[in-house]
Amino acid sequence: MPRASRVMPMLSVADMPASRRFYETILGGTLVYQFPPEDEPVFLTLSFGETEIGLGILSDKGVHGRPLRPASGHRIELCINVDDVDATLAVLGAPIVMPPIDQPWGERAAYVEDPDGNLIMLVAPIG
Repeated sequence: MPRASRVMPMLSVADMPASRRFYETILGGTLVYQFPPEDEPVFLTLSFGETEIGLGILSDKGVHGRPLRPASGHRIELCINVDDVDATLAVLGAPIVMPPIDQPWGERAAYVEDPDGNLIMLVAPIG
């Protein structure tokens, strides 16, 4: 049976500079790939440790031919591990959906929205 070797979430974004600032500049992602290689990208990949995320500029239809928006509800949430949830919130400048709360499973968690309204769960170990 074939097995997948890698899973990478890809988000459609309306404002690439705002999304790039959010994920690369503020959250510390490292640019791995950009298309086109010069000028403003329509797609890029950022790494966070051993994981990556793709950001693609929103268009009427994706390469698959189906509309990308409007989407109803939140079809995906990202969970991002950070060193300190409260300190990250202080510099993120993102709308807070759920303030930091210590969770019974041993992490401090908060939810924010990225520039396109995608839900992001920020987590860090308690203590």
